[in-house]
Amino acid sequence: MRTLLVIGIGAGNPEHLTVQAIAALNRADALFIPDKGSEKSDLAALRHEICDRFVTNAATRRVGFGVPKRAELTSSYRSTVDDWHEDIAGIYEALILDELGDNGCGALLIWGDPMLYDSALRILERVRQRGNVDFAVEVIPGITAIQSLCASHRIALNRIGDPVLITTGRRLAAEGMPDNAGTVVVMLDGNCAFRTVKDKDAIIHWGAYLGTPDEIVIAGRLGDVEDRIVATRAEARAAKGWIMDTYLLRKPGEAEE
Repeated sequence: MRTLLVIGIGAGNPEHLTVQAIAALNRADALFIPDKGSEKSDLAALRHEICDRFVTNAATRRVGFGVPKRAELTSSYRSTVDDWHEDIAGIYEALILDELGDNGCGALLIWGDPMLYDSALRILERVRQRGNVDFAVEVIPGITAIQSLCASHRIALNRIGDPVLITTGRRLAAEGMPDNAGTVVVMLDGNCAFRTVKDKDAIIHWGAYLGTPDEIVIAGRLGDVEDRIVATRAEARAAKGWIMDTYLLRKPGEAEE
């Protein structure tokens, strides 16, 4: 049976790779490298850098594939994403059928960890449900952007005895800071939703290009640093053509008993 290795490669630093991940890269017959266009060529380049550094199996080959752009959002966010995932499922299916023999092993190199705000596992399940090819899936965990963010800011993720909520920029803007969690980690925020938070005494720890030589981190009272983050983010995106950032918002003070 064919095998797909879904490998978490960390948040941007090649040294984030675990020993397990390095071993998995060298098990694969084919390493599938996504190409998201010239604007995000840095992301493909980093995957190639990882392969150059850690792949020692001469039989392992690299196979590039194009990733379709997601359509402009319609009134239904879920429907737009669903259509996009269906397109990618067709690409994954073709890669499995065309590049792997009956007992071949392929690998997807996933930014961060496959379980956190990545859809490769859901898309592979779509491929399985199509019924055109059978395969096993193995998941190799990686260091997440959340771990890298906290490490760069030298902070603990949670306050003592206090829950943490992981959400998106869209949800933060719509729902605000939660009543039942003192810490919020926000991912996939393209519109600086932290500006909508009413409590300007909240503390923000923001980071972009985490783990890479281009890493930028800013922290402080939200009311004091939000304009600086917005300006820094815009400048960085204009310079590189893309940005990947995340941030942690924390209510002031300690958690109540």
